[in-house]
Amino acid sequence: MKKIRLTLLALLVGSLAACGTTHRAAPVSERTIGGTNSAKAPAEDRSFYTVKKGDTLYRIALDFGQSYSELVTWNKLANPNDIKVDQVLRVAPPESSTSRASSGAQIGSIASSSGTEARTLPAPPTMTGANKTAPRGDKRPYSDSNLTEMQKSEAAAAAAAAAAKAAEPATAAAPVASDDETVSWMWPAEGKVVATFDDNKKGIDIAGKSGQQVLAAGSGKVMYAGSGIRGYGNLVIVKHTSTLLSAYAHNKAIHVKEGQNVTKGQKIADMGDSDADAVKLHFEIRQQGKPVDPSKFLPSR
Repeated sequence: MKKIRLTLLALLVGSLAACGTTHRAAPVSERTIGGTNSAKAPAEDRSFYTVKKGDTLYRIALDFGQSYSELVTWNKLANPNDIKVDQVLRVAPPESSTSRASSGAQIGSIASSSGTEARTLPAPPTMTGANKTAPRGDKRPYSDSNLTEMQKSEAAAAAAAAAAKAAEPATAAAPVASDDETVSWMWPAEGKVVATFDDNKKGIDIAGKSGQQVLAAGSGKVMYAGSGIRGYGNLVIVKHTSTLLSAYAHNKAIHVKEGQNVTKGQKIADMGDSDADAVKLHFEIRQQGKPVDPSKFLPSR
């Protein structure tokens, strides 16, 4: 009886050992990105801004060359007048999901087509304007003779294209101007310049009379018209391109509305002294939200 028990115990131990060798658990390993397990903070993104003490939404919009209403929409602000210190705001248009999807589809198409039909040769390209004598959509099986024939055909087509191009009259390529360079400028008001642009002055001051007309210095769209930015009084901001805008401050009265298109030379306000110590027009030009010297844009006078 004792021998039977020992025999059964030996068989049980052997069975457990066999199970341990055939069903060993796979080792667990951590996948890392870039060779580290810790996520790095993203580089500074100019699409976002962290609110600081004393900021207003109007001021942030001006500094980033965007409209007040766009910031409200992009950030889904229920109360635009109640932004908090350290609150992160989007200050650039959200990236289009449609463009991302389109790009992804193109990349996916290229990736899926690469490496397929590796043993076939595409037909030689058809030259624009050449007479077609046979269908070009066929694919030929790979062989040395077919490859040689194709190379000869491609060489002949390239020579014909070069000859045709040489016969064309030479035309000089016109330089491509940026959007900012296409804006035509004029002085926004008559009067003496009493303050010029420098590091402390974000624009120029033009002295004048109360009620004197203030004109749009260039064609564009009114992105702001109001008195919500401290230090500017009654202010008009016109956006000329995606990166270029002009600002007209201290007006007595405003004659345009937000969203209105204006033309160069159109009356947009009356000169005044709102939030200023004298009657004058404070005029700024901002490029990508940064103040730049208006004298570099305005014509000499």
